[in-house]
Amino acid sequence: MNAEVPKIQDYAVIGNGRSAALVSNRGAIDWLCWPRFDSAAIFAAILDPKIGGHWSIRPAQESKTSRRYIDNTNVLETEFVTASGKIVMTDFMPVTSEEKKRKLLWPEHELVRQIRCEEGEVEVIVDFSPRLDYGRAAPKIKNNGQLGWKIDIGACVFVLRSEIELVRHADNLAAKIALKHGATISFSFSYSAEAPAVIPSLGDSITEKLNLTIDWWRNWAAQSKYRGPYERQVTRSALVLKLLAYAPSGAIVAALTTSLPESPGRDWNWDYRFAWLRDAAFTVHALYGIGYEDDAKAFIDWLLHATRLTRPELRTLYDVFGEDPMSERELPHLNGFAGSRPVRIGNAASDQVQLDVYGEVVEAVSHSFGENEKLDREMQKMLRQCAEFVSKHWREPDNGMWEYREKRRPYTHSRLMCWVALDRILQMAGRGQLRKIDMKKCEAERERIREQIEREGWNMKLETYVQASDSEEVDANLLLLAYHGFAEASSPRMQQTHARIREKLLPRPGLVYRNERSLDLREGAFALCSFWEVDFLARSSRLDEAREFFDAALGFANDVDLFAEEIDPQTGDALGNFPQAFTHLGVINAALSLRDAEARAANLDRQSSL
Repeated sequence: MNAEVPKIQDYAVIGNGRSAALVSNRGAIDWLCWPRFDSAAIFAAILDPKIGGHWSIRPAQESKTSRRYIDNTNVLETEFVTASGKIVMTDFMPVTSEEKKRKLLWPEHELVRQIRCEEGEVEVIVDFSPRLDYGRAAPKIKNNGQLGWKIDIGACVFVLRSEIELVRHADNLAAKIALKHGATISFSFSYSAEAPAVIPSLGDSITEKLNLTIDWWRNWAAQSKYRGPYERQVTRSALVLKLLAYAPSGAIVAALTTSLPESPGRDWNWDYRFAWLRDAAFTVHALYGIGYEDDAKAFIDWLLHATRLTRPELRTLYDVFGEDPMSERELPHLNGFAGSRPVRIGNAASDQVQLDVYGEVVEAVSHSFGENEKLDREMQKMLRQCAEFVSKHWREPDNGMWEYREKRRPYTHSRLMCWVALDRILQMAGRGQLRKIDMKKCEAERERIREQIEREGWNMKLETYVQASDSEEVDANLLLLAYHGFAEASSPRMQQTHARIREKLLPRPGLVYRNERSLDLREGAFALCSFWEVDFLARSSRLDEAREFFDAALGFANDVDLFAEEIDPQTGDALGNFPQAFTHLGVINAALSLRDAEARAANLDRQSSL
């Protein structure tokens, strides 16, 4: 049996494009927010096992566990092997086309758990302990007979249906049952709001939902055009991104959780259940690169909608409908993961100045529309606003991509992305996609930004690009100078900068700190930076090194290929919110860079042999 105190990597995720749940390798659902990613949690034991609420199904005996996702799906299977037998638990949120859901009368939101005994006889313990509003209250659970157990919250209703008898104990429901070989039992937990509740049926209906859900995920996964190295990890990362996408709007949240600590026991605990504009360029590049054009377009549509009210100023992050996120506040009643307090909901970074988002937004638009597509009037208006804002404000200090909550600084990466914004706008204007742009002004400001980076972002004494004009420190995001086309990876300055990053920021093979401050603060290695390193090595034609580093980095994923935000270099444990979109975007983009570099190398070999 696993240790009672879980680690972040002990979890896997299931979801349906509207919300998601974390399932531990002990059979416990310890995180679930309904109806949206940023709604209040009804299970939050991951943030406080005593009062957070959970839904546990596990063998009564000691057991060995293993788990997997059914191939090319987000349907999770966990196997428990005891001295007396073996059971397999299948966890999923049903998903299919909207047309089929209406025809089959599915609930608005549903989570299904099914257990089957495959060998011998196993005694199973069920503990259903929901807690409302992040553990603030234990709900009244009403017995509705054949209609299941019901929780009424205003106009909302939760319904639990079970094929076995459950017994109420204080504020929870429990059961203990011996399952013999061939026996299967199912549970359905559903949520409905502002509409007549659909009470889900069990039995054959569960099997039908499972088959439809498997088919839906496999059909989506089959749309991938990626064929190349690390295909399994690329597919899993794509499936994670699809889970993180809010289907009604197209937004992609940064992670499913709040306040999983970047450093256990400290207060670096943030709410990531929102959509960051910074993810835009990486998201579009990744999704387009592997063939998911519709999903990339949906994200671009959300981006245009989200920024409409604040342009020309852009916020750093938005909620899933493109509105301002909730104000940041603390939940003092929760102890936090591994005692890491405070637990926060909302994120004050939404009020920061982060100039790099302009480059990310413009890069996303440029990439998604290619060289021939026309831009509609609203998109052109947004791009003109970005050009005007960047031209006027690029010199100003900001909070930077790492969102430090102190004095603003002249970050090199922020300057880089301002350069990207003007560069891509000029490219689109040159192709006739964008009209009414002052090209001379944009060209002049683009050149001024380049001169500033080469003059003040380059440290003559250290012979490296540096994190900020007033700094002597390197930052892993300097590798993006090559990714975004500002400099060739093979150039002397980039090679010197890369050597300095490897000297200062690589604690062990496969891991990269985001900057030198991370060392001083004893942060974990930032997982995305590992894949920036792979990308840079590939662009430098150091393919053997790139593969070796990629293999090492992927070795820090958990047993079902999921990544959090950071990794503890000493233990290899996951740190920060989970699963993390930025990290999985990094996996895909690094694989694309490596595949393309290998293709270029093979082509050169063919040409040289002619």
